[in-house]
Amino acid sequence: MRSFFKIFFASFLALVIFSLLVFFLLLGFFSSVTKKNEPEIAAKSVLSIDLGKKFSEHTNTAPLAALAGGNQPSLYEVIRLLHYAKTDKNIAGILLNMDDNGNGFAASNELRTALLDFKSSQKFIIAYGNTVSQSAYFIGSVADKVYVNPTGSFEWLGFHVTLPFLKDMLAKLDIQPQIFYAGKFKSATEIFRTDQMTPENRLQTTAWLGNIYRYFLRQTAQARKVDTATLYRLAATASVQTPQDAVANKLVDATRYDDEVRTEIKKRLGIGRSDVLNLVPLNTYSDAVNIRKGGRNKIAVIYAEGDIVDGTGDNTQIGGENFRALIRKARMDKDVRAIVLRVNSGGGSALASDVIWRELQMAKQEDKKPIVVSMGDVAASGGYYISCGADSIFANPNTITGSIGVFGIIPNMQGFFKNKLGITFDGVNTAPYADAGSVVKPMDEKERSIIQGSIERIYGAFKQRVATGRKRDTVYVESIAQGRVWSGEDALRIGLVDRLGNLDDAIACAARMAKLTDYGLKEYPESENWLENILNRKKQEPAALIKNEIGEENYKVFEQVKKIKAMTGSVQARLPFEIIFK
Repeated sequence: MRSFFKIFFASFLALVIFSLLVFFLLLGFFSSVTKKNEPEIAAKSVLSIDLGKKFSEHTNTAPLAALAGGNQPSLYEVIRLLHYAKTDKNIAGILLNMDDNGNGFAASNELRTALLDFKSSQKFIIAYGNTVSQSAYFIGSVADKVYVNPTGSFEWLGFHVTLPFLKDMLAKLDIQPQIFYAGKFKSATEIFRTDQMTPENRLQTTAWLGNIYRYFLRQTAQARKVDTATLYRLAATASVQTPQDAVANKLVDATRYDDEVRTEIKKRLGIGRSDVLNLVPLNTYSDAVNIRKGGRNKIAVIYAEGDIVDGTGDNTQIGGENFRALIRKARMDKDVRAIVLRVNSGGGSALASDVIWRELQMAKQEDKKPIVVSMGDVAASGGYYISCGADSIFANPNTITGSIGVFGIIPNMQGFFKNKLGITFDGVNTAPYADAGSVVKPMDEKERSIIQGSIERIYGAFKQRVATGRKRDTVYVESIAQGRVWSGEDALRIGLVDRLGNLDDAIACAARMAKLTDYGLKEYPESENWLENILNRKKQEPAALIKNEIGEENYKVFEQVKKIKAMTGSVQARLPFEIIFK
């Protein structure tokens, strides 16, 4: 027996040593591969930007990405890459692919602003597309030359919002939604209780969509030197049907095929027609240059993107517990002198929103660290809740914000189970309301009053958070709250935000407040290590498989169904709809 254990432990020790050796050999191998694959940017290179790619607020670095073509940079990384390229002697210009735009209103505006800054270097920007949407053109219009495929398409019809309504479908299924809300503009529940937009929702949607459209027209007019009245008339009369119409109306410089665009770029570079055009994709450029800013003093940039949910959430959500821990980590770090919260969220759980708000207040009041918020595409409802206590709030002109209101849904599915599925329920209570909130029976008036009371209390707390943070009285806050959605420009006018600006502006503001001139950035969530990355990829594989099987548009519907499920049984501070920029 003694010899057995001796052999066993010797074998086990050998296995451990062997495993460690293999681990370090693999680590060295991947490190050497990464170093070998670090690209060098040749002279007369052209940065190639595909606007069809969605640039998320924060991207985890995958350790094996070098083997698969590099990491997709985040939105702020793209902004910093454009700033770097402005003075990079090896980058002669930029080619924009306008075939699509995967980014929202504010993200597109930030990309556009960075391109305008790049353009001030006197380096060229050329935009080209086969099928050009308005959202892609919004960015592409900054270019020195804008070209469209002669047989392609060019969209110029104005903006629109279409909302689905499920009231009649629920009636057919014998499901009563049992809805509770505070704020007459809180239209998140409209899809369940009406079959069309309420007058209040139509009013607010007309206002914010109109503001965003006017901003779009103003920016286009400035870039293309065509007055806004003409641009509006072209859309109202559907006068731009073809790329040739776009050329005739000065929206586009000319129609060109891809090879003709490349030939023009070669002429600009002074290289021969048969020479290779060195187009450098963003991910390659990201791997080749260092955009990190050093300095012992740090500004923490915390990216809050996605639905706000209770618990930890996943890496596409803002988990209340997870983000409380991130904020606490930043506020307890002595090297972190200020915190910038980047918010891109339509909200979600009211409880999780309050958990995050509380931790930010601790950083501001106890740790005396300036808190600055930068709003992305959306910072509404719960997204505004977590923002309202900041020392300063920046929004883009076309950010969607506000929606100060809450709601709850507890469906009565008794009829559905009984009449559609043949299922009935029975049970025993120790008190009259022990089963309050059950989905298998209708609520009585007492239960309804309990739920509505809870909704009103949370709405009152939300308004008080806003009043305190924005230094306004609650009467004024009520006048701009009630669930109403505002554009960034209107939010500035009514005092919901302090300034119009992007993430760069918010970071500069935080540096001034912390009296920093030399500082680096510490970004959260921090990049995952290789094991976390692999495990998280495994979690995401089912979603990726579903998306691949049913398609992008149908997957968005699937996502909305998941959100409806998440709304059931908890108080929500959530935007009434998902906005898609076309």
